[in-house]
Amino acid sequence: MSENDYDVVIVGAGNAAACAAMAAQDSGAKKITMLECAPEDEAGGNTRFTAGAMRVVYDGVEDIKKLVDLSNKELADTDFGTYTQDQFYDDIFRVTEYRTDQEMAESLVTKSLDTLIWMKEKGIKFVPIYGRQAFKIDGKFKFWGGLTVETWGGGPGLYDSQQEITKNLGIETKFETRAVELVMEGSRVAGVKIKKNGQIRIIKAKSVIIASGGFQANPEWRTRYLGPGWDLAKIRGTRFNTGDGIRMGIEAGAATYGNWSGCHAVGWDRNAPEFGDLGVGDQFQKHSYPFFIMVNATGKRFVDEGADFRNYTYAKYGRVILQQPNQFAWQVLDAKVAHLKRDEYSIRQVTKVTADTIEELAGKLEGVDKDTFLAEVNEYNSAVKQDIPYNPNVKDGRCTEGLAINKSNWAMTIDTPPFEAYQITCGITFTFGGLRINQNGEVVDGDLKSIPGLYAAGECVGGLFYFNYPGGSGLTAGSVFGKIAGHSAGAYSI
Repeated sequence: MSENDYDVVIVGAGNAAACAAMAAQDSGAKKITMLECAPEDEAGGNTRFTAGAMRVVYDGVEDIKKLVDLSNKELADTDFGTYTQDQFYDDIFRVTEYRTDQEMAESLVTKSLDTLIWMKEKGIKFVPIYGRQAFKIDGKFKFWGGLTVETWGGGPGLYDSQQEITKNLGIETKFETRAVELVMEGSRVAGVKIKKNGQIRIIKAKSVIIASGGFQANPEWRTRYLGPGWDLAKIRGTRFNTGDGIRMGIEAGAATYGNWSGCHAVGWDRNAPEFGDLGVGDQFQKHSYPFFIMVNATGKRFVDEGADFRNYTYAKYGRVILQQPNQFAWQVLDAKVAHLKRDEYSIRQVTKVTADTIEELAGKLEGVDKDTFLAEVNEYNSAVKQDIPYNPNVKDGRCTEGLAINKSNWAMTIDTPPFEAYQITCGITFTFGGLRINQNGEVVDGDLKSIPGLYAAGECVGGLFYFNYPGGSGLTAGSVFGKIAGHSAGAYSI
């Protein structure tokens, strides 16, 4: 092969791409490269913006020990419990309203543990999520919401580790190299046309894996597919995920699949920048809302903040916030629950107001009808079932009764100073629609026949998530399907 001929070319350099690259080498591919359109200091797609949580099946602490090097103190102080295949199935089917592709869900669930073990063998380090997903109950840490482990160093740590590993394996990442078109030889994919330093040239390859993310950073596509108003959403992650990989696949005849009008979108600081800031990471998110109330510009609550654990609601509530007048909301709390705030509420770049009285706070909520807000808080306080014990570690059933929108769990009166409020808008993470793949990670055409030499993984693939997703399953899906695509592409290329 010439310098520009490869066994496997991967479009993208995030988690799914790196897993694909490592798996392709495992399957016998010799010459592999990843193409990254971003400069090196912004590379890695959404991976570098994640907190690193990974949802994984485990039947007890012995499975966790296959992933995490636990100290004797951690073993003594922690009840790791279980997260079984049945629980994972229940979660993904429930939150996607039973629309998830069953074969894809099966691959995700049944291969999650083996894939993370494989990643650890490659050199990826995992740790328990003590800071964000565990509370002490009867002297022992317990994890909630199905999330127990995360990558060391979060998303940035995962990306850095994968870059080091792939580089040591002889797999190059070509930065500032934008893939613009797939090269076809008849019906077979035979390479990629790239743009680098203003020049267009062709890289030949026996197989190509598209792992370049969704289209969330493309305002025109957001408006076209997600609907009016989505051009106004903030972008949580990279500015480079504009759907180019999806477009290239479609132009090569790929079938589209999944929830094209759906996306992962969360509550995000109102004054966050247009795109994600690697210096802040995911800390513009504001995810302690199950313990607070949220009001819109009219001063009214508009959602059941305590419908479920945060892991199962945060990815869909961004859409609800975007639908509010002027696309914002305020999260409101008092001193009784202030200790439950996550770390992201303490960053310097936060839109926050405080007051010693609720009336004073009402006057500081920019854009909110003061009188309606005060009436809403009074009505909410009167509706709280205070005879039900409050417990933030479980769905405690402490609710309100008689409101237009009741709160199902963790209802607490707002009456103890100091009072705080945080202004948020919608931050979009990734889109749910994309290319269609089969169980081997091969991209299929409109007749559901595989396109020879073309594979896909990660957020550019549709069919897995609809309406919502279980927290931590995005990175796991990128790893599982990246590994599948890499194994298939590597085997095809030799």
